[in-house]
This record gives sequence, C-alpha cells and structure tokens, in this order.
Amino acid sequence: MFAGAAALLGVTAGQAQAAEVSYATHCVPPSGVGLPEIDGTTKVDVTAPATAKVGDTVDIVWRFTQAASKNPDIIDLPANSVQPSGTLKAAGAQTTSVEMTGPRENPAIPKGGDMVLSDMKGTLKLTAAGQVTLTPDAYVVNALGTNTTCTPTEGVQPAATITVTAGEGSSTASSDPSQSASQSQSPSGSASPGTSTTPSASTSASGDDGQTDFTGKVVDIPYTCQSPLGEKKATSPIQINAKKDGGSYDLTVQFKKSVMDSPIDIPAEKVKPTMQVVLGGADEGTVKVEGPLNSEAIPQGRPIEIPDLTGTYKPGASGESTLSPGVLVIEAMGTTTTCTPDSTAVSLTLTTEEQASGASGGSGSSSGGSTTTSGGLAETGAGDHGTLKALGLVAGTAVLLGAAVFTFMPGRRGLR
Repeated sequence: MFAGAAALLGVTAGQAQAAEVSYATHCVPPSGVGLPEIDGTTKVDVTAPATAKVGDTVDIVWRFTQAASKNPDIIDLPANSVQPSGTLKAAGAQTTSVEMTGPRENPAIPKGGDMVLSDMKGTLKLTAAGQVTLTPDAYVVNALGTNTTCTPTEGVQPAATITVTAGEGSSTASSDPSQSASQSQSPSGSASPGTSTTPSASTSASGDDGQTDFTGKVVDIPYTCQSPLGEKKATSPIQINAKKDGGSYDLTVQFKKSVMDSPIDIPAEKVKPTMQVVLGGADEGTVKVEGPLNSEAIPQGRPIEIPDLTGTYKPGASGESTLSPGVLVIEAMGTTTTCTPDSTAVSLTLTTEEQASGASGGSGSSSGGSTTTSGGLAETGAGDHGTLKALGLVAGTAVLLGAAVFTFMPGRRGLR
C-alpha cells in the first residue's frame, strides 16, 4: 500500500503494518439538539511503515473498523455527508501529535444503519532514532457543519510502531506541542432569527371591476420552525398573488429572500413544501398551497429554493376577504419540519362573492392545492421567486444529520 510512497520519501526498509485497537470513548453531540452525551466503543486500525530512518516523512492511515454508533431511526444520511478528523499521538523516540483527516465520503446510511466513516490520513516527519509508537486519540465527526467530538475515556494501546534508524536529520528525541483535532468544516451558513417590525396590514390589490390578476404586498413573516430534534427561527418576505377563474381564484405564493445555503448535497425529489394561507375579513378558514418536489439535486453551498406554492381559493363569503401567510410545512429526506408564524400580515385583499361549498363556515380549510411543474427549493435573489433557504433544513435536516452521528448501539447509554 505504501511501497511507492515509501520509495519516493526515502523509506528504504520495512513493510507497512496495521493493528486494531479498541477503546472506550465519550462523545459529545452538537449543542442545541437535545441529545445526551454518550459513551461507546471505537475500534480502529492504524497503518504505517514498520521501519524508516531519521529524516523520512511517512504516511499514516487511520481506518475505522467500528464506529461507536448507529444512525438513529430518524433520517437517512445522504452519501458523502459525513467527514472525520482526529489526532494520533506519536510517542517514544519522538513525541508529537499527528493531525488526521478523512474525505467527506460515505455511502448512503439508512435509518438505523451502521455509521460508516472514511479512512483518515496524515504524515509524520521522523526526527529521532528509536521506537516511535502511534496511538489513536480524540476525533471529530462533522455532518452538515455540526460536530460530534469523541474523546478516549481510558488509556489507549499503541496501534502501530515504527523502528527509526539513524540517518539525515536530528538523532535526538524532539517534542512538538500537542494539537487537538481541528474541526473538519464549518457550517456553510446559519439562519439567524429575524428581527423585523410588525408588518403593515395594508393590501396591494382589491376590487373586482373586470380585473382578473391581483398582485399582493410583500410582507416579512417571522417563523419558528420545529423539527423532531430542535427549534430554529428565520424571517422570509412572502407575496401572495391571485388570478380569478370564474368565481374562484388561483393562488401563487412566492418566497422572496433566502435564509441559508444547502449544508450538503441534496438529491432530487427529496424536498416537498406546503403552506396554509390564512383567510380573514369577510371570509375565514385556510387554503392549502403546495410546491413540487425539487426536480434537480441541490449541491452543497447552493441556495435551497422553495418554488412557487399554488392552490385554489373558493370564497365562502361575499365582501373584502384578506389572505395572509400561515403555517409552512417542509418534508425533507424523511423528516417533517413545521414552521409557525410568530406574527403574520395581510398580503392580498380580494372583493369576493360567496361560492357554494366555499371556505367560510366549512372545516376551516378549502380543498384546493394544484401543483406546478417547475422544481427546485427556494431562490436567493431579492426579486426572484422565493426562498426560505432551509427553514426546513436548518431546523430539520442539518440538525438531524449532525445529531444522527452518535446514537449508540443497543446495550449502550443513548438514543435507540
């Protein structure tokens, strides 16, 4: 495995070696997700050349043979969404810490499946003759910009030993300051709670003197989004438009401003948004509007765009009826996130005529809700069709995937 690298680096003797070690580990999940700290067992192989000489730089590989976790029965982890990093301790003739990092490469991990972490690699320049031992230490698992930190709770046995012979370079033991495992990646973005003032209740369209198209006012709506594992706040400008069709109205709801970028690669057809438009004034109840599944994959770091949400409003009363943004529901990758307005505002006022079996006096919800054919999650531009950059995925997917990293196996304390 290392023969070519060894020749290039001047490692002239010895064969690559590997040994598995097992050690008790204490893991701290991401803050704010409501999961307890958990104790489990980590098993790893460490591979390094058996012999080398002073002055050589050797390659080291840390391979997880057992992660101390399973993916909980909450959400499927997408492929290439998890990245490990860690620290390997060198001791003996030379004392230092070796930073190890693995690529963000993993197969899709279903709910309840074994966690799969990529091999971590690092290099060590040998500075002293003698025996140099390599021992696994703390490591960090990064998922969607959230980190779970795992630290040994017992003495760990060396996993590999390099016999270093005299050569170019220092022949005395050297010591480098210990370095902790660095975080592998920071979040690509986070939704911060909006601090907008109470939106004006004025409307942008009214009347029915032959007019068929009605354009609503853009209103800033502060949401509190609740996922199975956490709460998140975000504010998005929203506009409700209508087109009259006989006695009914075809509604289009647009989100005008994004909140965050996608924290991971999201496959196509994994995100479905719906909303309840709240009726007021002469009428009452709600109208369901919905958007299509995202038609294309959303790369990591790109805006998560909510498409136009559409539905049909059949008036249940005659008079001035108002339409306001209501509860938003985002189904994403097996989870449901419900976003409830902290306050709302009228986007559109229509002069309506009561229709048979209309909204007023019914169950509180009209039966409309046609689906458009355009795909994609929300847009980022201030004037583009909308976004809600991850209201659902900030509170839902990102938190869930970060929390999913360390739900430990049966028989150990933690979520099951």
